[in-house]
Amino acid sequence: MTKATILSLEQTEVVGLFTIIFEGEMQSEFVKFVKKFKDDAVRKNELRVILNQIDTMLVKGIEERRFRPEGKMSDGVTALPVYKGGLRLYCLRLSDSVLIVGNGGVKNTQTYEEDKDLNGYVISLQKLDALLKADIRNGVVRIEKTEIVGVDNKDYDI
Repeated sequence: MTKATILSLEQTEVVGLFTIIFEGEMQSEFVKFVKKFKDDAVRKNELRVILNQIDTMLVKGIEERRFRPEGKMSDGVTALPVYKGGLRLYCLRLSDSVLIVGNGGVKNTQTYEEDKDLNGYVISLQKLDALLKADIRNGVVRIEKTEIVGVDNKDYDI
């Protein structure tokens, strides 16, 4: 198990954008995703589409229609896909105003489970989702408008 912390990336009037960082890492999962593809001649346009979708959400809200369900029916793991490409950013959509962006990659297989890296990103978000839901049920964490209250300085064993 590895410890992960939830970090705020950006707050607007309508959206709170968060990511995770693993213990001992210098960069968050979202920063790693962006750096992995920003100079990739084939994928940088797909990255731009995903980043533009995030920018739009920061203004308009986190519309469910923008996401592709991933993971299991019982978790909140989704992906921001590029519809005419294979790049995926895996996320936890907690509400219409709170989103946790993780990491992602190019989906070249029928399912994410067939790709070791993509499967790892999804499993990490699934574990975080289960832990967050338990904390919400127990009153330790609350979603208030664009905030995840109660996660400051909290580590999650993922």
